[in-house]
Amino acid sequence: MVLLDSAAPRAFIKTRTQGDSLICSAECAFPLRGRFSMPAEWFLFGYIHHAGENSWCHAIPLASDTLFTVMAGHTADFTFTAGTRVTVALLPAARLRESLARLDPLQVDVDGLSSLLRLSEVKKGDQLRQAHKDIWRQMTNLSLAGLDPARPMVDTDLESLLDIHLENCLGAARNDISNCSRSRRRHYQIVLRTEEFMRANLSNDIYIANMCDAAETSERALRYAFDDLMGISPIRYLSMLRLCMARRNLSSSDMSRHSVKSVAMNCGLRDLSRFAESYRRIFGELPHDTLLRPAPGNAFPMN
Repeated sequence: MVLLDSAAPRAFIKTRTQGDSLICSAECAFPLRGRFSMPAEWFLFGYIHHAGENSWCHAIPLASDTLFTVMAGHTADFTFTAGTRVTVALLPAARLRESLARLDPLQVDVDGLSSLLRLSEVKKGDQLRQAHKDIWRQMTNLSLAGLDPARPMVDTDLESLLDIHLENCLGAARNDISNCSRSRRRHYQIVLRTEEFMRANLSNDIYIANMCDAAETSERALRYAFDDLMGISPIRYLSMLRLCMARRNLSSSDMSRHSVKSVAMNCGLRDLSRFAESYRRIFGELPHDTLLRPAPGNAFPMN
């Protein structure tokens, strides 16, 4: 995950397990660039209650009232801007196959399902929309409920929810399926090539000319692509990438083998005093404080 501005990251995130599944509702108050790969034995589906302006997934603009699906073994590559609100459910991949067998025994290519779909008014759209709103309401009340037996959590009927989700995916009309323009796809490829170059050379000095060569494009096109998809310049994105990679490395480092200086240098952050001040302003603590804290477990690491 890479932050796209220097404001302290603030978000509402609530999760709960239900049998072999996990349900999560989240709303971010800051813009972020994220990527994750779904393990082979799991899949994820959900609903976008509200999409912040210029949010996207694989360059496809995200809209409010949109369904999304991330298949087992696939990667989700996205940008969420402030105010984006989602509800997701993580289930074993076997549950997807079981649901498809009930709905359409001839449907064998699960990869052919639309990954982004604007929720139609047909195919029980209102029922699905209301179900996700109910989940959101329960999750926002989760902190208030606590251990109060008078306010128990009600299990979500995930089997029915998944069936209705897939019914919409299988019966989608062409104009319900989200897509993007050719020029936006071209911008996305420029950004991807530039990001790959940045990550591979993070410890080195990187200049605009280097980025243009890596992306095989002009400086004007490079800046336009980043402004279109990220809302910031490529140089500013490189700075935020370095800070976020330093945060990740400090969070997972063994302090007996690494130091703040070595982590910073490996991320191309050579001015240590400036690095420490920027880090404290964004993350609310000094780099050394992060290094001293035990590394958390992370089942699905972000890139």
